[in-house]
Amino acid sequence: QVQLVESGGGLVQAGDSLRLSCAASGGTFSNYAMGWFRQAPGKEREFVARISRSGYSTYYADSLKGRFTISRDNAKNTVYLQLNSLKPEDTALYYCAASAVTGSYKYWGQGTQVTVSS
Repeated sequence: QVQLVESGGGLVQAGDSLRLSCAASGGTFSNYAMGWFRQAPGKEREFVARISRSGYSTYYADSLKGRFTISRDNAKNTVYLQLNSLKPEDTALYYCAASAVTGSYKYWGQGTQVTVSS
């Protein structure tokens, strides 16, 4: 059983940056690809980014390429999401998730809130 705890969210102004962290415990972190998702009020959860087990490969939602960067530190059992040039439409609850099988995320965190004011 893998536990995931996100942190780093907050209230920021448009144009600011944030770095979200997701700390994992209870499993072998390097066995899992990791993903970030977000859900805005009244909207469905959407994919943000994914990183491979080794960290060498990354994938992004097309609309977010260039502003968001996913990374991981397997020695610290942590995955990160750097958010730059934030916009009010980035306001959402951001979740991290762990995937042992491609396309299937088995473990989820509780989320960290990001609110961007205009």
